[in-house]
Amino acid sequence: MTVRAVGLVPHPNRPNATELAKRAAARLAEHGVEVRVPGPDADIAGLGHLAVELDAFADGLDVVISLGGDGTMLRAVDLAYEAGVPVVGVNIGQLGYLTEVEPQDFDRALDRLLAGDYEVTERMMLQVDVDTAGPARGRWFALNEAVLEKVHTGRLVRLDVAVNGVDFTTYAADGVIVATPTGSTAYSFSARGPIVSPRHRCILLTPVSPHMLFDRTLVLAPEETLLLGVCDDRSVVLTADGRELGELAAGDAVRCTGGPVPARIVTFAPRDFHQILKAKFGLADR
Repeated sequence: MTVRAVGLVPHPNRPNATELAKRAAARLAEHGVEVRVPGPDADIAGLGHLAVELDAFADGLDVVISLGGDGTMLRAVDLAYEAGVPVVGVNIGQLGYLTEVEPQDFDRALDRLLAGDYEVTERMMLQVDVDTAGPARGRWFALNEAVLEKVHTGRLVRLDVAVNGVDFTTYAADGVIVATPTGSTAYSFSARGPIVSPRHRCILLTPVSPHMLFDRTLVLAPEETLLLGVCDDRSVVLTADGRELGELAAGDAVRCTGGPVPARIVTFAPRDFHQILKAKFGLADR
């Protein structure tokens, strides 16, 4: 796997990410590798000369390097997904659950990328289609989750939920989370949803602080379709992997199903999900 073009996605507000991005850009250029940085981040990182428009960022890239925490990794996956470009994450954050490389190992990781010495694993994505007159209209993809939740405190959201075109129930809650297995360790986990191996393929529907007797996570096959309809004019906001897409109104609908192709994630060694889970969550041996 010869690497000829690399995209860098640095966290805009972390000096360590900027420093590593500059070091990577210089090192890659020395090897004749084209380097790009998405426009909004390039000037902040002092790499304005490498800036490209977001729509053109991933075209023709061999790999994207995320320099930040899990949020930066999610953004990099969003930029690279539809072009089929694999992403490697460098952990310059707190938890770093999705990232592959620690900062002290970054130079070695660059060597291995340049040598083509890496593997690509796959993660299920979520496809989200939104029917609304607002800014959230259209098709979106998420590695972790899509969330519909209340905007104002002291109020609930009411969402009619159908599964495969058949009415299921109406949720009255602070919100609902539609997550992938990768996202099972994120917001869904904090709402008491199950932890699912990323090698699995499924969709999790987890209510947030539900005001109803049915408060369990619903686990569906990736081919199944969830339709969530906004029942009334109480403010509901839709986010995908932490990106706020817009507010929804009564009659708006969100359709979720498994993505058409998986996300591609770079790895340099086999990753034991259960041992990573143990380390990241501080689970001690008994």
